[in-house]
Amino acid sequence: MYTEECIMTFLKNQGQLFDEPVAESYEEAEAFLEDCMAVVVDSLKEVKEYLEEIGADVDSMSLEELEEASEVFALPDGTYLIVEG
Repeated sequence: MYTEECIMTFLKNQGQLFDEPVAESYEEAEAFLEDCMAVVVDSLKEVKEYLEEIGADVDSMSLEELEEASEVFALPDGTYLIVEG
């Protein structure tokens, strides 16, 4: 379900969302993303729409602020991984 690029990005950058690592291997990272039902979206506009759908108060946030949110991981292919911590 998640690309290798997506899993590796989360594994490398999980510290932006969690104080301590939640995964130490590729397999653990993949299982964690599946367990918490992380979502991949195509644009920051879709990040905002998703966060609004789940009830987050993001109305006053700019797209740049959304990109810097701890639960948003920018992927190398230009998409975004959203992990609810």
